[in-house]
Amino acid sequence: MAERKRIELMLCAGTGCVAGGAFQIMEALQKELAARELKNEVAVVPTGCNGFCGQGPLMVVLPDNIFYGWIALKDIPLLVEEHFLKGRPVKKLMFVPSEEKIPLPLLSDIPFFKKQMLIVLRNKGIIDPEKIEDYLARDGYIAIEKALTSMSPEEVIEEIKKSGLRGRGGAGFPTGMKWSIARQQEKVPKYLIANCDEGDPGAYMDRSVLESDPHSVIEGMSLAAFGIGVSDGFIYVRTEYPLAIERMQTAISLAREYGLLGTDILGTGFDFDVEIREGSGAFVCGEETSLIHSIEGDIPEPRQRPPFPAQQGLWGCPTVINNVETLANVPAIVARGSAWYSSIGTDTSKGTKIFSLVGKINNTGLIEVPMGITLREIVDEIGGGIPEGKAFKAVQTGGPSGGCIPASMLDSPIDYDSLQKAGSMMGSGGMIVLDEDTCVVDVSKFFIQFTNDESCGKCVSCRDGSDALLEVLTRISDGEGREGDIEFLEELGDAVKDSSMCGLGQTLPNPVLSTLRYFREEYEAHIKEKRCPALVCKNLIQYYIDPDLCVGCLKCLKTCPSGGIKGELKYVHFIDQADCTKCGQCFEVCPPKIAAVVKVTGDNFDRLEHLTEIVSCSDWKSSGHNGRNGKPAKTDAAEAV
Repeated sequence: MAERKRIELMLCAGTGCVAGGAFQIMEALQKELAARELKNEVAVVPTGCNGFCGQGPLMVVLPDNIFYGWIALKDIPLLVEEHFLKGRPVKKLMFVPSEEKIPLPLLSDIPFFKKQMLIVLRNKGIIDPEKIEDYLARDGYIAIEKALTSMSPEEVIEEIKKSGLRGRGGAGFPTGMKWSIARQQEKVPKYLIANCDEGDPGAYMDRSVLESDPHSVIEGMSLAAFGIGVSDGFIYVRTEYPLAIERMQTAISLAREYGLLGTDILGTGFDFDVEIREGSGAFVCGEETSLIHSIEGDIPEPRQRPPFPAQQGLWGCPTVINNVETLANVPAIVARGSAWYSSIGTDTSKGTKIFSLVGKINNTGLIEVPMGITLREIVDEIGGGIPEGKAFKAVQTGGPSGGCIPASMLDSPIDYDSLQKAGSMMGSGGMIVLDEDTCVVDVSKFFIQFTNDESCGKCVSCRDGSDALLEVLTRISDGEGREGDIEFLEELGDAVKDSSMCGLGQTLPNPVLSTLRYFREEYEAHIKEKRCPALVCKNLIQYYIDPDLCVGCLKCLKTCPSGGIKGELKYVHFIDQADCTKCGQCFEVCPPKIAAVVKVTGDNFDRLEHLTEIVSCSDWKSSGHNGRNGKPAKTDAAEAV
């Protein structure tokens, strides 16, 4: 590795920060450092995803571990002048927890990082992913050297078995067992595929691993190939991940150059090479047999199993398919031993798991935590709780095929078995937090719409079952729910689970079944009372302007895209319901201290005392609240706005 500079600026250059201008910030830093004659003392290092995505673009200053978030181009001159020239860290650019006012300068002080345990993400944010020297300096490729020089293939597989590592792509099948099945097959050649299809909404775990530490995946694949007896491997990546593809291709080229891929690796006679295959974004390709068909150039549809891919897969040959996160665990297990790895986690779920923590949460980002950690620890401590002090409602795990876990189960541990008992699943690691303003009917409809669009249509239960589920959920959210709809959803959901061919169909109804299990009363409110308790479903809500609060400031009127708001400056406005598109923009722009625009659901106006007498636009007009000839607004309040 090159001689270290006095200060290293570890600038996050994962996809999220790049979208926020990380490359432009890097260029500006380099120019400013050159202008201050600091280039020999301060180095800018573009890293992969740091993990704390909600603070991006971000940077960690080493060796002091000072954390800067939400960096903008305008901040660069001040940052260089104050911190890197004068040695005075800039407090206003440091992270400040939502419930506090004091900045936390050090990475080690930030709650987001405290409860994490990094195995797969051990190099995130501290190496340049495009430099193999950085990976080598962090004990990279030590595990493959150990395996090739002092272990047999059977010993490698046995070490993975004893570690308890399970597949991180969804089903959680024991990794060592899958490798063992493939090794026992007599047919050759055998193939290895790293699955980075990752189509779940809100999920970006595998993408970040490829962007942050591509050599860990290559080394993990090499160890798997040695154990199974494979010479050719494929990395299947969706084409929407251009940065991940670029960095992985660079890593493959460098590994070949260093003799770590190709023929006679490390002079041991072991041959193994890898190539990238790009997918076109079909969600069903996350299923093993569909992915195989895609690589073969066929329509990506699942096939009946058995035989399983480990017995008969790519081009009819034994094929092992492992998720990217699974493979990135392997070098650490081989290097440090199965006993170390199996000491982490629970009895049936060993090691750590990466989650993308998104949704209604203060600290969004990518986290790696030990199996067995509770949902409460993730949401409240790592995630920093719910924005604006709102109540936690549920967390949706497992992507579109997962389920919603309610607040009453916040103290449940995160592991394969606990999530399954709760009606959800681990999946690839998406974790979407929902607050009190989220409608579970709307959430279910969103995920069923997604899986309905992504169904390959091969089996009737998935194709037509998802259509029927979506039709009923749409009716319910539109205020047209019928008696018996809930029972129909439950019966149909169970039928789709039991009769679908692949994992997509078998887990497709989970969002519906889990929300019915924990939030049945919310479905009943939509159907029986024509009311959306979360005030989300458009056909079940209305917007009104409270005449006792309106100051005639024109903010809502100017924002309304349909011209449905009537009124003049300093005179009370009203909303013509015939023209209202229920976009909610008036509600958003009404000043919080005024809060004249109110959102109500269905016919349930009783809980708003000043609206009990006003039930239609005609009442508003007849009561003299419209326009210049109507009721004047409160002058002092209007002038204040």
